[in-house]
Amino acid sequence: MISLIQRVQSARVDVEHPHGEQETVGAIGPGLLALVAVQPRDDEPRTRRMLERLLGYRVFSDEQGRMNRSLADTGGELLLVSQFTLAADTRSGMRPSFTSAASPEHGRYWFDRLVELARAAHPRVEIGRFGAHMKVHLVNDGPVTFWLEVP
Repeated sequence: MISLIQRVQSARVDVEHPHGEQETVGAIGPGLLALVAVQPRDDEPRTRRMLERLLGYRVFSDEQGRMNRSLADTGGELLLVSQFTLAADTRSGMRPSFTSAASPEHGRYWFDRLVELARAAHPRVEIGRFGAHMKVHLVNDGPVTFWLEVP
């Protein structure tokens, strides 16, 4: 499982309906935006480890201005957005290969499981819409962006 996390002042996910109107499906204030890719071998231990890292990774400033506080420490909000393209193999050629991304069924199952575990462990969790064409709006705070991977 892969997550690209961004410390944000705010973030939201919009989806467009067939007639052109926009709907905001998830929105947060200060916290983390996590773009999440599920890989074929992801399972319960990997999903739990990713949640542990999302909630515990220290990317928020303490009183001395050091990144010493986690999302769990600050009580910040979490926006989880499925993004299979993070699992692309880009090592050669001019077109990404998605053989290292999970199938849609496997991806949905483990992304939904991550959301379930996150909502049980953290007070404010919002999500995008799995499989939808989404527009992600964010105000990156820093900017602070990290790649987390649970091999």
